[in-house]
Amino acid sequence: QEQPVESGGGLVQPGGSLRLSCNVSGRTSSSHSTGWFRQAPGKEREFVAAFRWNGYYSYYAESVKGRFTISRDNAKTTVFLQMNSLQPEDTAVYYCATGRPILSAVRSIAGYTDWGQGTQVTVSS
Repeated sequence: QEQPVESGGGLVQPGGSLRLSCNVSGRTSSSHSTGWFRQAPGKEREFVAAFRWNGYYSYYAESVKGRFTISRDNAKTTVFLQMNSLQPEDTAVYYCATGRPILSAVRSIAGYTDWGQGTQVTVSS
């Protein structure tokens, strides 16, 4: 597998929930991390959440903390992003990325080498 593959985007009303999935088979060693990033129209790509396979630590952007949860399946093939209390400002293309970032770069785009094609999330009434 060359790239991670995202799924689960769609249209949801404000206050609703969505769960994104990312197939990360083969990229779950102790040196790997999986990150979720998003890019809204006219804006730069930004960090959303990340998961370190070494110790299973999770990291979140302040804008999503308490609303989004990153997790993994027991088979270590899929990383999920559960998004609750979605708001219009969460509308963006969401990207899954894998790589071996050092700890200080786990929230950085530059820390990741393999990117999915993205999945659209639209929050609108």
